[in-house]
Amino acid sequence: MFIQRSAVNRKYSGMQSIRAMKGLFIVNDFDRITLMNRRTLLSIGLVAAATTIPFLPRNSKTAHAMDDDIQLESNPKSVRPFTLTADDWKSRLSDEAFYVLREEGTERPFTSAHNDEKREGEYHCAGCDLALFEAGMKFDSGTGWPSFWQAIDGRVETKRDFKLILPRTEYHCARCGGHQGHIFKDGPKPTGLRYCNNGIALNFKPA
Repeated sequence: MFIQRSAVNRKYSGMQSIRAMKGLFIVNDFDRITLMNRRTLLSIGLVAAATTIPFLPRNSKTAHAMDDDIQLESNPKSVRPFTLTADDWKSRLSDEAFYVLREEGTERPFTSAHNDEKREGEYHCAGCDLALFEAGMKFDSGTGWPSFWQAIDGRVETKRDFKLILPRTEYHCARCGGHQGHIFKDGPKPTGLRYCNNGIALNFKPA
C-alpha cells in the first residue's frame, strides 16, 4: 500500500510539473510531451534576441573610422573625431612623427624650426591638419619646445598622465587624438598656462 501511494504521488507531482511547463511544451491526451515545432521556437528566439541586443546611442563625440564622409577641414564648424589603425598611421607619418603623435613620445628640445617661427598664421595638427593654435597665442618659453598660452577653443582635449609618476595634464588633437604635449601652469597672462608642444606634431600654415 505504501509503495502504491508513493507511485501515485510521483505521478501526481509529475503531472503538476508538466502543467507548470505547458507554456514551453505541448501536452497531448496521453500525457506525452512534444517539443514545439522548430518554426515556433525560432520565432521566440528571434524576438528574445531583438529585445536583449543593446543599441548604442548616437554621440557626436564618438570616434568614427576615417572614410570619404569625413572632410578634414582645418577650421570646421564642429570637430568630428575619427580613428585609424596603427598601420594606417604608420603609412601616413614619419617614424619620428608616429612616435610622438601615436605613442605619446617627446622630441628632443631645441630641434624644431617652429621655435623661431615669427610669421602670422596657424599651427595645425600634423596628423589631420586641424588648426590647434593661432600664431598670436605663441610665446618664447625658453624651454626648447614651441609654447602657447592658449589653444583654439574646442580643438584639443586633455587627460591625466602619470608617466613621470607625478601627474601631468596631457593634451591631444580633438579630431585624430594625436598627442601634442603637456600643459603647465607657468605661462604668461591672461591664462597663466603653457601648452608645451612637440614641434613635429605641428605644421605651420602662414596667413
